[in-house]
Amino acid sequence: MALNVALLRASFEVVATANPRFVHRFYEVLFERYPQTRPMFPASGMARQEEMLTGALIAVLDHLEDAPWLTETLGALGAKHVGYGVTREMYDWVGASLLATLAEVAGSAWTPELNAAWTEAYGAIVSLMLARAAT
Repeated sequence: MALNVALLRASFEVVATANPRFVHRFYEVLFERYPQTRPMFPASGMARQEEMLTGALIAVLDHLEDAPWLTETLGALGAKHVGYGVTREMYDWVGASLLATLAEVAGSAWTPELNAAWTEAYGAIVSLMLARAAT
């Protein structure tokens, strides 16, 4: 995986600084675009869910150069998501919502290069998650 690690980390910093609640905004976008996902996330647990996603994004960005960690951790996460009823199609919904949220929050700082880097990174994440989800 030859991701643009520096670009991904720097852009995440821009987004997190511009809107520290961008993960909350991500879920708003997800539920607006794909309302069928809303029942998977009980309102009473959303604060915790947002914390978990934020932590997962930070951990992945911190380990972008650690292929064994990514393979093991994301594989385990993918296997876990099977139990939540997550389908292959839902990964695409999440990816589209994540990219839209990153672009929205980054504003004019969002470039085609950033879009390509995040699209590639998300694709790699999904591949690693699905590898274990299928077993």
